[in-house]
Amino acid sequence: MIPKLHGRAISSAHGLAESLGRPVSNQEGLTTEGTVIAYWSLLDYYTDLSRIWTSVEWAQHLDDPNWQHPFAASPQGDRRTILHLSVRLHPDDRELTPAEWAEVGHRLARVTGISPPGDEQACRWIAIRDQSHRLDLLANLIREDGNWAAMPAQVLHVLAAECRRIEADLGLLSPRDHHAVGPFQQHTPAVAQTTGDMLDSGRVAHMSDEANRHLAAARRLVEKAAQQLGTRPSNAPGLAHQLEWIARRAHALESDLAEITPRRPHTAAGGPAARLPVSLPSARASRTR
Repeated sequence: MIPKLHGRAISSAHGLAESLGRPVSNQEGLTTEGTVIAYWSLLDYYTDLSRIWTSVEWAQHLDDPNWQHPFAASPQGDRRTILHLSVRLHPDDRELTPAEWAEVGHRLARVTGISPPGDEQACRWIAIRDQSHRLDLLANLIREDGNWAAMPAQVLHVLAAECRRIEADLGLLSPRDHHAVGPFQQHTPAVAQTTGDMLDSGRVAHMSDEANRHLAAARRLVEKAAQQLGTRPSNAPGLAHQLEWIARRAHALESDLAEITPRRPHTAAGGPAARLPVSLPSARASRTR
């Protein structure tokens, strides 16, 4: 199960359209018995069993706290209130039942801090289940009491850890399972050494070298951006940390390329694939201030 944190927005219409795979509409009804698989605890005060809201009305419902609390903002002054995250199952995973999808939605809402257990002033959120092997969660970060939701500083790390627990609890495949074909791998036949139409090891190494070169260049740019952000107190420390984390993921991919490619010349000690990403003390220090 792979989590993705989408960019925050001031309106939920775009995120809802992305979750559905089509634009929101006044003609399409979404119900809590179908597409809206899970939702915040106070939704029943706003709707009833006989009411079918259109996708436009669902978006308006999520946006309402923006009008009720027009001056609410994050501790960094950010007024982009709509959180959008999604999780995607491994292609070889079994199909989950509606109840299992609902459990996933509630667990993601809890760990992100938008729906603490027993909190009647929590955020408005809904979980959308309308695309195969995927669940989307949309939430307004303005709580019912007008305060901004307290999310974890490393929310993507928290989401990834919860996905590992969900995989274990529901018997799903994990990207860490090297014996399973993960979302970062394709079903490919073994390379036959004597087959002329298959890629030889030299061409594989060359292609891997090219991929590694571009990946290393991108990683260096991300590291530089993280360092610059970390030295500026006015910037959100969470962004610098996220960039640092992305750089470390890029380094991990470089290492993976080194492991799977036969006889790569630059994987010796001290080569590009052997170096660790640069330390970013300024980004880490900014999180402690």
